[in-house]
This record gives sequence, C-alpha cells and structure tokens, in this order.
Amino acid sequence: MTYDVESVRARFPSLATGTAHFDGPGGSQVPAAVADAVRDAMVSSLANRGTVTAAERAADAIVLDARRALADLLGASPEGVVFGRSMTQLTYDFARTLARTWSPGDEVVVTRLDHDANVRPWVQAAEAVGAVVRWVGFDPATGELDDVAEALSDRTRLVAVTAASNLIGTRPELARIAAQVHERGALFYVDGVHHTAHHPVDVAAIGADFFACSPYKFFGPHCGVVAGRPEVLADLRPDKLLPSSDAVPERFELGTLPYEVLAGCTAAVDFIADLAPSTGTRRERIAASLAVVGEHEDRLRERVEAGLAELPGTVVWSRARVRTPTVLVTFAEHAAADAYRYLAGMGVNAPASSFYAIETSRWLGLGDTGGLRVGLAPYSTEAEVDRLLDGLAAFLRSTPGA
Repeated sequence: MTYDVESVRARFPSLATGTAHFDGPGGSQVPAAVADAVRDAMVSSLANRGTVTAAERAADAIVLDARRALADLLGASPEGVVFGRSMTQLTYDFARTLARTWSPGDEVVVTRLDHDANVRPWVQAAEAVGAVVRWVGFDPATGELDDVAEALSDRTRLVAVTAASNLIGTRPELARIAAQVHERGALFYVDGVHHTAHHPVDVAAIGADFFACSPYKFFGPHCGVVAGRPEVLADLRPDKLLPSSDAVPERFELGTLPYEVLAGCTAAVDFIADLAPSTGTRRERIAASLAVVGEHEDRLRERVEAGLAELPGTVVWSRARVRTPTVLVTFAEHAAADAYRYLAGMGVNAPASSFYAIETSRWLGLGDTGGLRVGLAPYSTEAEVDRLLDGLAAFLRSTPGA
C-alpha cells in the first residue's frame, strides 16, 4: 500500500503557511474535516442529551458516535470511553477516586520515563492516604525501561506506565508489564497520549485497565479520553452531582459534555481511517492506515538520525529498540533553546524543553532543561527534514559555542 503524503497535506489548511511542523508531540495540526465537524455541531440544533426532541437526540448521537469512534481507534469498549477536559484532569480524577480504595502501606508504582501527568497525580494521591510510591527507572544509555516486576509486591494497588515516552520515544513492552501487574492483583493505568498518534492501539491486547489519550495529539480538538474496562469502572465511585447520571461511563464525566469537541473527535478518527486507501471496518482501516503511516514516519526518523549523526557535538537521546518517530537532541556547545529560536526564524518548528517529562529529563542528566525535540507526523516530508537538518547545520556554524 502506498502513502501519498502530499494528498494528506492538502487536507491541512495550516500547512499552507509553509511552516515545517516538528512540534506534533505537543499537538498536531488539524485537518479541515475536523474543523468543519466542530463548526457544524456548533451551528446545528442541539440541546442537552435526551430522547424527546430532535435537538436532544442529535446531542445524544454525537456523544454515542464519539464513544464508538474512540473505541474503534483504541480497541476498547464504547461503554468504557470517558471524556474530559484533558488527560491530566482525567488522571487526577481517577487518582483521587482510586486512592479511596487504598490503605496506609499500600503501594503505587510510577516510572522515570513518564510525562508528569502519569506521575504526579499518583504520587500526590498516594501521599494523601499514606500509600508508598515505588519508582522504576530506565537505562539512560539505551532509553529502555527497567524491569517493572522488581517494584511489585502483594501490596501493589496500581502501576502507571507510559505507552511511549513523549520525550525520547521509548515504547515499553506493555502486555508483559500488564501480566505482571495483574498477577499481583493490581490495576494498570497506561498513558497513551504520545503513542496513539503513531501506532495502532489494542487496549484489550495490551491488558490496560485504563488507557488515556488526548485527541489533539492526533488531529482532533483539545480534550482528554480514558478508555477503561467497564467492569473496573463500575466498581469506582467518583464524586458527582446528586442528579447526574450514575451510569458508566457518564458518572465520570462532570457536567455537560462539549458536543462540538466530541464531533471533532469522531471526525479525527475518521480522518485517521482514511489516511491510506483500504477497505473493511473503521477499526480495520485505522490499523491499515497507521501501519502505512508508521513506515513513512520511520523512514523520516532514520533520515533525521542519519543527518544528526553528521553534525559535530550533537547527542541523540532517543535510543530505544522500539520507539516512536521522536528524536531528542542536545548540543555539546550550544543551548537547545537557542537552536529552537534559530529554527523558528527559518519557519521550522522544533521546540526545546523537557515537555513535562521532568523525571525523564532529570534521569538523563539534562536537568529541567531537556533538549530539542523533533517530532515527525503523517504530514512530515523529506524536504522538511532536509530543511531542519540544513537549519541545524547553519545554526552550529553561525553561532559561537557557549
């Protein structure tokens, strides 16, 4: 199956500016179809969800369609798809709710590889009830996560692990970790925010009890999603308003849902399914599209890495055997932030930071500063990669060493 990147790019109005976007890990560009879906929902006849008026039924259909779309994307049950303002907000909500089931001395496991949104909520929830936090590190030389099993015990209640590091791209072996976690009778919470934009997801095969993601990382509007196992969600009692629904997943969604945002989420999933021509169910077309996109992104990643290897004083920190098309780079004699600003002046967006992966950055010895992150996307091209590499070469030649 071939991949027509130019055809894909034509569906993104923002790309007409000529800017080369390597900032996708912080939020992708948005195709016209998604923006149109948001607008169409906002100007249509809608009311609070119900079954009596046409406006009520239209709102209900938007919500149910969005649950089915995310379920198709993630290989999850629509009955377990929870929407919220952001992945961070949802994770805090679940952390507070789950902490009510913990006792002093119980244990929670987090990793140094994760974005802080899958660390701090669990650390703070554990501290609030007297639970113990166990940390899992990773090898800075390879980017590979240490053995999670060594941090588990009969007191382990929850393990939080990223599906892919948003800083260095490492993709841990989730199914193996899930089996170890469940053997101890604990729950497994996976941060799939960075992973979902690049690779097919099968929550059931992974063995995640909760899988969190952010549609704005994969062409959708700003919001957060947690796909939980319905039977696990049914046992949780979150804070909610007295008259609001106690059904799953509605009991976890505080207030009226943003219907226009959910319409955009459905459109984003449909867009992914159509990235490459294929037939079958939407779920099957998503898998086929992401497989082709993955090959495209990996080719570009190899081109980036080969070019960086020729630049003096450049250190690439993305080294795991299995990783996303995300490259973190630092420079021996130059600040990554200076390279970021230099590239921006050339219309190349490759930001520098620790990107909230503060534990990862510190574990690598990069402090809170991090490095320059090059994130590839389905709309990235070879010509843009060459612009990036030429820009970095020019930066290193023209800027005095620090």
